[in-house]
Amino acid sequence: MILNNLAALWLFVYGINAYWLTFKHQSAPSPDSLAPAYRPVVSVQLPVYNELYVSRRLLEAVCRLDYPVEALHIQVLDDSTDETSTILRAAVEEYRGLGFTIDYLHRSKRTGFKAGALAAATPGARGEFVAIFDADFLPPADWLQRTLVHFKDPGVGFVQTRWGHVNASYSLLSRLQSLGIDGHFVIEQQARSANGYLLNFNGTAGIWRKQAILDGGGWQADTLAEDMDLSYRAQLSGWRALYDNRIVAPAELPVTIAAYKQQQYRWAKGSIQCARKLLAPVLTGRYSAVQKFQAALHLTGYAVHPLMVLILLLSVPLLLTGWVGSHPLSVFWGTLMVPATFGPPVLYLSARRELYPRTWLTSVPVVVLLAVLGTGISLSNSRAVVAGLLDRGADFYRTPKFNLVDTRDRWQGKRYQVPLDSSTLAELCLCAYAGLAVALAVNGQAWGVLPFLLLYVSGYGYVGGLSLWQAWRAPGQ
Repeated sequence: MILNNLAALWLFVYGINAYWLTFKHQSAPSPDSLAPAYRPVVSVQLPVYNELYVSRRLLEAVCRLDYPVEALHIQVLDDSTDETSTILRAAVEEYRGLGFTIDYLHRSKRTGFKAGALAAATPGARGEFVAIFDADFLPPADWLQRTLVHFKDPGVGFVQTRWGHVNASYSLLSRLQSLGIDGHFVIEQQARSANGYLLNFNGTAGIWRKQAILDGGGWQADTLAEDMDLSYRAQLSGWRALYDNRIVAPAELPVTIAAYKQQQYRWAKGSIQCARKLLAPVLTGRYSAVQKFQAALHLTGYAVHPLMVLILLLSVPLLLTGWVGSHPLSVFWGTLMVPATFGPPVLYLSARRELYPRTWLTSVPVVVLLAVLGTGISLSNSRAVVAGLLDRGADFYRTPKFNLVDTRDRWQGKRYQVPLDSSTLAELCLCAYAGLAVALAVNGQAWGVLPFLLLYVSGYGYVGGLSLWQAWRAPGQ
């Protein structure tokens, strides 16, 4: 019972912090427009690895940026081992012929993966500022001019902009992801930026002052979250970070549960690796107690997933005790876990209300389903957290994209499918285990714990079942 209570108390802290960030978030004031004569040279880095469906689309979007050609320097960082390289070389030559300055950099060995590619390219970046876009992003024409405005403040080291979604309505899975990402940016990133908390660069759709990259120690490959790592190191070196919610760069969401789990695994493992690396410098740095507390919760955010799994595993032994009526587990969960559980939904609904003030109430059912998805991937992310505590670096598996914009576009049969992973069977077993806990809760009249256990049943059932179904529908893996 003590171990269960400690895990629940830890979850309670994260849940209550969701209320705090929701309360503290606010839009930053609009800076003055960029002076017409001020058009600094900007290097735009495009790290790509085996993205034959979207790589040319990315280069075309960057070449459409409303910015003087003579001040725009594009670096195509191509680590591809398939025909993506042929596609990119042809596109580079085409746009060079139109007057664009484009360096094509191809590495035969992916040493350091994305971090290694960025580190290798940074010395050749000609611009005072360096923008970065992953292969599936489509920056609007005014993106660069609007972000550069913030650098009129000489203390700003990097600016992060909001991720949009080109395929949010493609499927239920994509709708759930868009809701989660909107909550992260609209609430969490706005709250961190507005209140001076340490802010993370999200790896793409952001722009750096090159000197901030150098002062932060440059790109390093000892974590799988090189973006969070460098952004924290740059802020520790004295630079400030900003987030602008009004500037949006659309991107493609993964449409298979296997790809989504792989993406979340990488983010979870990388953030825990960053916590190992950076938590001590942050806690001993010249920050306020609130800043340190928020940074600690930020760096260790994925720790909620092993706590969720632990609580489920402990539920059956506790429910096998002889209590009836007001079961102690039921009372504890009802008084402590209910307010914490509603923290993230409040955060996500607040984000929807800000983005879609007329229709945000229609998102309530989707928020419930997002809780189901978040519970369902807790086992996979728990494995990532453990790996992050034990390992440094490791293989970087990028999230495959298929150029899916319309609901009629198909992902089945395309290259880069992520195979079924070993956690699927374990997820289905946990679904059955949670079902047993439900039966015990009903028998023991532990009604307060029942909704949470049903969430486990539906979550693991959804993720495990969808994994099997999509693996069956994706021939030629």
